[in-house]
Amino acid sequence: MEQIKENKMGTNPVFRLIISMSLPAIFSMLIQSMYNIVDSIFVAKIGEDALAAVSLASPVQFLLIAFGVGTGVGINSLISRRLGEKNREAADSAATHGLFLAVVTWAVFAVLGLVAVRPFFALFHPTEQVMGLGIAYTQIVMVFSMGVFVQIICERMLQATGNMIYPMIFQLMGAVINIILDPILIFGLLGFPKLGVAGAAIATVLGQIIACIFSLYIVLTKDHEVSIQLRGFRPQWEIIKQIYVVGAPSIVMQSVGSFLLMAINGILIGFSQAAVSVMGVYQKLQSFVFMPVFGLNNGVMPIMGYNFGARKKERLLSALKIGGLLALGIMFLGLLIFWIFPRELLMIFSATPEMLEIGIPALRTISLCFVPAALGIMVSTFFQGVGNGKYSLYISMLRQVVIILPVAYLFSKIGLSWVWWAYPIAEGVSLIASLLLFLKLYRAKIADL
Repeated sequence: MEQIKENKMGTNPVFRLIISMSLPAIFSMLIQSMYNIVDSIFVAKIGEDALAAVSLASPVQFLLIAFGVGTGVGINSLISRRLGEKNREAADSAATHGLFLAVVTWAVFAVLGLVAVRPFFALFHPTEQVMGLGIAYTQIVMVFSMGVFVQIICERMLQATGNMIYPMIFQLMGAVINIILDPILIFGLLGFPKLGVAGAAIATVLGQIIACIFSLYIVLTKDHEVSIQLRGFRPQWEIIKQIYVVGAPSIVMQSVGSFLLMAINGILIGFSQAAVSVMGVYQKLQSFVFMPVFGLNNGVMPIMGYNFGARKKERLLSALKIGGLLALGIMFLGLLIFWIFPRELLMIFSATPEMLEIGIPALRTISLCFVPAALGIMVSTFFQGVGNGKYSLYISMLRQVVIILPVAYLFSKIGLSWVWWAYPIAEGVSLIASLLLFLKLYRAKIADL
């Protein structure tokens, strides 16, 4: 076993360490949110049919990201724990398996993109126009998705070592390219053909592929605390199992979110196409609030994993406390913005009068979930960081399967304005459950560190 020197995650002051590791991730996540929003802003200018098509496609995109990020969470946790144990060889092996799993995951989604997209859209019985636009957009995003899978794995591999700058650059590169290409390919500027919704999808995958190529160059040619060892590589099922012990619950959590959104869209389209568009707009807007918290998690989780592996209890709990307070601050600011400026937020997407009538109360109601979600997300990050991702899965299933969907369905029988209350109700209940599971985990694995 190769011995390695003490990492900064085990020695630097925790608050400064979280800030230094999280800020690049928060910044890059905000850029990611911006290009998601810019995508929809340009699509909305084509018309409400185009916005509805992309909104219906959102669950598929979330499912794709769920597998990429979930696998990345497992790799991040495993690498950081192995580094905390001073086992460089095992950390390198985890990183190499991550790249292998990224390629396998892409192959699966590429096949699904060719055979499953049309049946998926048929579930919603959309207009012919919306269905055609949605299929074109979704097939491009899925078939050419290798870039996003490989890029995510490279990001999480480096984040696990405490390197947050390169992951920020990777995301910035993809986002900036997407933002530049969006209007050019959607509206046919600078001599390019006018591709409409398909142009938005092409801009997205081109940004991902270019960022992927750059991230591979950095990972394979620069010196890092972990490295990819391709020569003589053979998949080891025990390592894959260790990755997915933490990663699979994260995949399931986010995948359940994808299926939940699909079901919610099915409920909303029973009221109107505008209600689906409002949900699509909310999903874009809320990313500006949630993505910084997820960026914070990217900085906090390797600190938790490292100090758990190094048996440094005080630093582990300090990371949880500081991360929770920072997440609360971000989410409270988001709540204020959604309550004070709902009309202005909706008008960014060329909202119709019907969308404004539905959307203003919707944004104010759903945003009540932000504050309890802040603590719930950070506790779930703690579960993942110490290698107990199944607890995160339990909470996610409680929130999304047991509470949100049944409550939304039952409230839809009263009226559309009641459907939105499912979100704050679910976050409040799941936070209580998270704290109870944390106490159980603390007694079992943390108290005697």
